[in-house]
Amino acid sequence: MTKILSLLLFLLFSGIAAAQNILVFGDSLSAGYGIAVVQSWPALLQARLRQEKFPHTVVNASISGETTAGGKSRLPAALQQHKPALVILALGANDGLRGLPVTAARDNLTAMTRAAKMAGAQVLIAGMQLPPNYGPDYTRQFAALFAEVARKEKTALLPFLLEPVAQDDSAFQPDRLHPTAAAQPKILDHVWPALKPLLKSR
Repeated sequence: MTKILSLLLFLLFSGIAAAQNILVFGDSLSAGYGIAVVQSWPALLQARLRQEKFPHTVVNASISGETTAGGKSRLPAALQQHKPALVILALGANDGLRGLPVTAARDNLTAMTRAAKMAGAQVLIAGMQLPPNYGPDYTRQFAALFAEVARKEKTALLPFLLEPVAQDDSAFQPDRLHPTAAAQPKILDHVWPALKPLLKSR
């Protein structure tokens, strides 16, 4: 019993047994807008982590309506408070929907990525795409910015967060912007293969 207790204390104070935080830093698509929070893909991610025997704890700091500029201003405090091992950056959709400059979104996402890395966290950038009615040039530049930042900053990339449900009208709430509760497991299944290698590398 004494040896077991000593081992548990060693693991605890060495940090091995301590849970590692995953900070989900996004907008309404990750905040669970229009559905119960427990139905959102970040909440389902926590359940998946437990099922797969990973020690990580999900901290969902997503806010509906958030832009990359807002995220940039909020992130330093979130990093300090939660000290995440991993950060999932899922911002940009509101920049695109408002037609904000792609260069600004790119700069903000780059700044957030660097801040997370400086804090010792790995980063997974979750990209977004826009409907074609925003114009081909803007739509193309917007979709490309996430891969550009990921490549330059050498981070993991999920090119399009909503890819598995984007073409399914039934997967969205009446506003045609926010996925339903039934769509959330599909989003998680899409995120998981990009996230899992980062969990194993810690």
